[in-house]
Amino acid sequence: MKKIIPTLIITTMAGLHAQAAVDPNFNYKVDRFADIEVLRYEVPEFDRLTPEQRIMLYYLGQAAQSGRDIIWDQNGKYNLQIRQLLEKIYTNYQGNRDTADFKNFETYLKQVWFGNGIHHHYSTDKFTPAFSKEFFQTEVAKLPVESLPLEAGETPQQMIEKLTEVIFNPAVMAKRVNQDGTQDVVATSAGNFYGEGVTQAEVEQYYNALKDPNDETPISYGLNSKIVKNPDGSLKEEVYCLNGLYAPAISKIIYWLDKAKDVAENDAQKAHITALIDYYITGDLRKFDEYSILWAEDTQSDVDFVNGFIESYGDPLGMTGSWESYVNFRNNASSQRTKTISDNAQWFEDNSPVDKRFKKEKVKGVSAKVINASMLAGDAYPATAIGINLPNSNWIRAQHGSKSVTIENITEAYDMASHGNGFNKEFVIDEATSDHMDKYLYITDMLHTDLHECLGHASGKLLPGVDQDALKENGSALEEARADLFALYYLADPKLLELGILDNPNAYQAEYYKYMLNGLMTQLNRIELGNNIEEAHMRNRQLIAQWALENGKKKGHGGKDVVELVKKGGKTFVKINDYPALRNLFGTLLSEIQRIKSEGDYKAGNDLIQKYAVKIDPKLHKEVIERYSTLDIPPYRGFINPVYTPILNDKGEITDVTISWPENYVEQMLRLSRDFSTLTK
Repeated sequence: MKKIIPTLIITTMAGLHAQAAVDPNFNYKVDRFADIEVLRYEVPEFDRLTPEQRIMLYYLGQAAQSGRDIIWDQNGKYNLQIRQLLEKIYTNYQGNRDTADFKNFETYLKQVWFGNGIHHHYSTDKFTPAFSKEFFQTEVAKLPVESLPLEAGETPQQMIEKLTEVIFNPAVMAKRVNQDGTQDVVATSAGNFYGEGVTQAEVEQYYNALKDPNDETPISYGLNSKIVKNPDGSLKEEVYCLNGLYAPAISKIIYWLDKAKDVAENDAQKAHITALIDYYITGDLRKFDEYSILWAEDTQSDVDFVNGFIESYGDPLGMTGSWESYVNFRNNASSQRTKTISDNAQWFEDNSPVDKRFKKEKVKGVSAKVINASMLAGDAYPATAIGINLPNSNWIRAQHGSKSVTIENITEAYDMASHGNGFNKEFVIDEATSDHMDKYLYITDMLHTDLHECLGHASGKLLPGVDQDALKENGSALEEARADLFALYYLADPKLLELGILDNPNAYQAEYYKYMLNGLMTQLNRIELGNNIEEAHMRNRQLIAQWALENGKKKGHGGKDVVELVKKGGKTFVKINDYPALRNLFGTLLSEIQRIKSEGDYKAGNDLIQKYAVKIDPKLHKEVIERYSTLDIPPYRGFINPVYTPILNDKGEITDVTISWPENYVEQMLRLSRDFSTLTK
């Protein structure tokens, strides 16, 4: 699970000075509704690319958008039908669009678009509609019968009754991903990775029977399949491939990948695109491993992409990959920073504070670059990560290396859209800390992403015979914690000054403060009062922050607490008394979580998660939400994509591609449904 999900943005003046070739008149903000703000992002240096490279970006972008329906179906079995119906109501509505029911309906539709289904993209809780059942049923009844998205053999009345229950009954499909280890997480999750009646115990037994503990190059079991029951009650896999599940969408993806292959920059790029097509055709996970190796080893291509069933956050067991795609190209200037880090990967591995038994003797093929995203799709759209490290397979990473990216133009868009939001004044403890963050947070935040992706996920090893899925439902959160701790530990290392990446030995304190503030307090704004923390990245951050808070009691300089929560003017603030001691705490926790992963110690990992990562202090939670409400800062942000238009010659051949931003949020979503509904009528 190799992804950095952005935290709530703290604006810094340094961030503004760090922008590279951005248009000061660019309009980042697109729409605002519920707890979400939608942004645009620039694509710096698009004009420096050759026409062939721009054409390749176009083809890869078409392949990316062709998989849109897959993630909708993976997120819930009724999502595609609901999306079609809601869009029919919206586009055919003849009444007063200023009524409360219609405005609430429009907000709900926008939420469903953003979540790629009826559940929140982050909390995975089901959206609560504020419009009435009567409004919904009345508007459905007005639609022509022939336009209704009926399932085979279904009557309009049956569809209305079914979807009314799914949309309005809070007890039905309440949680897309349930991570409560005390429950059957398969049976209680509404995601569409498992068929009716399938249980967690059955799935674990099914895959345990397939796995060979002596296999040193295991496939990623379950990565591209749905587990369903045969009539006799036994389990089988429905594989995502050209002749299997999602075939119409996969056929379109292959079509566009094949066109991209024909304009590949070099033989290495052509080889991994060919391998990806072969994998999509067959669904053979050995072929996916072949593709992953070729892709990881291609470090020379300027244009690059991710396309497939990759990250497994959406599966409560952390096995099946949600479909996603990123299309991008190298940011040459900023990539010098990540190249310096990756060139020294062995030094960082050798000097990490973990037990020697769990370190890689030889770090192979760690490559890193900064990229400009040009298209986001599937599980990476509209909400997206700001850093990625792939492949996920542990043995491929150990033997062939990994590729790490920091998505700088997305980070810049977040930063530019956040300027002047009042966050620091409300939540940062004093002016000196705020000033230090103004000066150093942008670069240290970027470095945290670099180190997390480039080195953190690439570090360490499993002991022989340890199943990479041994940590089960806790695997994602613990892996993110491991990578975050690696990055936090090394942000304070003099090596970064020696390498010329930082110019102040105390620069790291800006990121340390932001991280502890977010983990202990400010990320709580994303959670409804009374709820626990469910999302893996949020669990990771609270685990680290709460563990450091508890284990740093009276261990700082002069017997002070390393970190404490203090009251000032009736408000709670994070106070860090000893930054070097905090670094040591991060190193200690890193050592333990690496041991847990290397040994596959489920009990120890689960104990950490349950003690530090899940529960929330209700009084502090309420205070954070109240303080945020005065700032009017959206807890969540995401993006719409630019529009790429091919230029054709007299023969109808593409000779170049232009970029523009003509659409608003609604226009883009409706266009995608018109042009890329590969799994619907």
